[in-house]
Amino acid sequence: MPVMITRILDAQWFDVLARILLTLVFWTSGLGKLFDFTASAGIMDDFGLQPGWAYNIATLILQIGASLMIICNRGVWLATGALAVFTVLTIPIAHPFWAKSGEEAFRDITVALEHISVIGGLAVYAAYYRHKTKYSGS
Repeated sequence: MPVMITRILDAQWFDVLARILLTLVFWTSGLGKLFDFTASAGIMDDFGLQPGWAYNIATLILQIGASLMIICNRGVWLATGALAVFTVLTIPIAHPFWAKSGEEAFRDITVALEHISVIGGLAVYAAYYRHKTKYSGS
């Protein structure tokens, strides 16, 4: 591996940046739910999650809280696991591609596959963090 790439990968700033980018989809969604609370609660109601306001609060706390835990390297196993479970649950609730057809089914299966890839990224980070702390004595 080129020395420049090694230096970047070993840099503390790069580690923090990677965690921010890994969680970007979650904390930005959580902030959106916070800043447009009424509309987000209405979407929860539309998905049959009632009361929508309670699901919206729980979701934004999970998304922002777990993201911060990962960014700050605190409770990584819990935060990555919670976001993975949350993400897999969104597929049957918000993206049931098997119940749709045509362009709508294609869009939902694409989103579902993206969700599965994000879950993979969370799993890789959890394994990386475990390996890093196991062998660093942290």
